[in-house]
Amino acid sequence: MTGRALLVVLDSVGIGGAPDAEAYGDAGADTLGHIAEACAAGGGDRSGVRSGPLQLPNMAALGIGLACRASTRRVPPGLEPPEHVAGLWGVGRETSRGKDTPSGHWEIAGLPVEFDWGYFPDRRPAFPPDLVAALVREANLPGILGDRHASGIAIVEELGAEHVRTGKPICYTSADSVLQIAAHEEVFGLDRLYWVCRIARGLCDPYRVGRVIARPFTGSEEDGFARTANRRDFATPPPSDTILDALSKAGRDVVTVGKIGDIFAHRGTGREVRGKTNDACLSAALAALPPLGPGGLVFANLVDFDTEHGHRRDVPGYAAALERFDARIPEIRAALWPGEICVITADHGNDPTFPGTDHTREQVPILAFGPTVQPGSAGVRPTLADIGATVASHLGLAWSGAGRSFLPVP
Repeated sequence: MTGRALLVVLDSVGIGGAPDAEAYGDAGADTLGHIAEACAAGGGDRSGVRSGPLQLPNMAALGIGLACRASTRRVPPGLEPPEHVAGLWGVGRETSRGKDTPSGHWEIAGLPVEFDWGYFPDRRPAFPPDLVAALVREANLPGILGDRHASGIAIVEELGAEHVRTGKPICYTSADSVLQIAAHEEVFGLDRLYWVCRIARGLCDPYRVGRVIARPFTGSEEDGFARTANRRDFATPPPSDTILDALSKAGRDVVTVGKIGDIFAHRGTGREVRGKTNDACLSAALAALPPLGPGGLVFANLVDFDTEHGHRRDVPGYAAALERFDARIPEIRAALWPGEICVITADHGNDPTFPGTDHTREQVPILAFGPTVQPGSAGVRPTLADIGATVASHLGLAWSGAGRSFLPVP
């Protein structure tokens, strides 16, 4: 047992199309690279938010520009590395089928997805009539609205008033393996929305749907509707053990922050902490480190990159969120004691310059650092499971699952 670990997932911060991106319709996607290029060209400016080229000096010092170059053969503007990088950098290549949140996170935790998820077709209606009928019956609903592929923001704006009038929840899907249910927190009720989603979770199991997501919102037809931070994901559990299970069985401390608990169906996720923003989640993760027992793990997801900016195709907002995170890296470094490690990575892409509003199949950065971590290159890793194997190795945890550690052998 050599220390403790902090694992941070920058949700959707991809660094260029994966080798199989074309099969997903994502050839040419490059979340971080295209954001940097847009900012350099003036497309990342927004009054009161940010302006000018993308500024990520701390991640550049850790080697993220080199990771981008290894992925796409170019360094995005503003991410040029210093002469001597301060981190161990690499590129993660997902092998799991799909480009959604569970696939990426499960593989990061040592469990690549080797089966095909179930998806709802892009037609109207999108959901099987038997599924809808069962949901209406078991949840005692007057019916549903939507029943199609849609952007969550757009469909709430379109159908929010009708939902309030009729009491019918808004049900929609996307290119991911997901059923999303939106309802007004006050008119429909937040607890009732979660209850409906739990029913839907059971009904979706035969269809191999990865997640049912509660999407609460507030507001009115007159003033407009806005989604709240009370989202809840109801995921199918991983089919076998991840490093979280292994840590829990070994009696190690585990703290999961943000939506990690939901993603792993609350299995092996230890003490769960929620936060309403990236900053709140990162603060919670850093606060969890000092009392963590030897060989323990803090595992955090920072979802705003994806939900607030990627899906909304919001380049300035995405760039500003990246810069806010970058500014806190010195705080992370200061929080690490000798023998501790921080690994920063991502689960997929969500290129805000790319057509559509869905995730993009991309490679992801790997940045590892700590008082005793030797800087250098970890290369292009053939699976995201190498991240989990690396964390397990650092923690002195026996791990026989997928992946190989990229830390140098002492």
